Amino acid sequence: MPSSYTAASLKAELNERGWRMTPQREVILHVFQNLPEGNHLSAEDLYELLESQNAGISLSTIYRTLKLMSRMGILRELELAEGHKHYEINQPSPYHHHHLICVRCGKTIEFKSDSVLKVGAKVAEKEGFHLLDCQMTVHAVCPTCQRSLNPLV
Repeated sequence: MPSSYTAASLKAELNERGWRMTPQREVILHVFQNLPEGNHLSAEDLYELLESQNAGISLSTIYRTLKLMSRMGILRELELAEGHKHYEINQPSPYHHHHLICVRCGKTIEFKSDSVLKVGAKVAEKEGFHLLDCQMTVHAVCPTCQRSLNPLV
């Protein structure tokens, strides 16, 4: 996996697989390349962002592109608290990180854990799998939401 995805590396990988680089794919890659660390976008978030920039990319094209880039390993698909998928640029190993998510407000904190990665790699190797990604999502209630919760009876 390249250390950072560029339009040229995406184009080369697409061509290798018999696909082509479209202007829409390049725009979407550019958005994820410039997304601040720790930010994640859903397809709908990406659509709204691109609409505000008058990019003219349909929601169906966004869904197809996100799925394609996830399968290629360029984007990392995440299941966060809202019940729909979010995406972020996939950093090369050993940058794997995990997510701690508040189930009330949706606040997400990224954290690293070498032990989680080691366990995932060990299990994959034992079963004859080639590890592509290892992610753990911890669902919890943040301190702010804990303070606002009604006491349990």
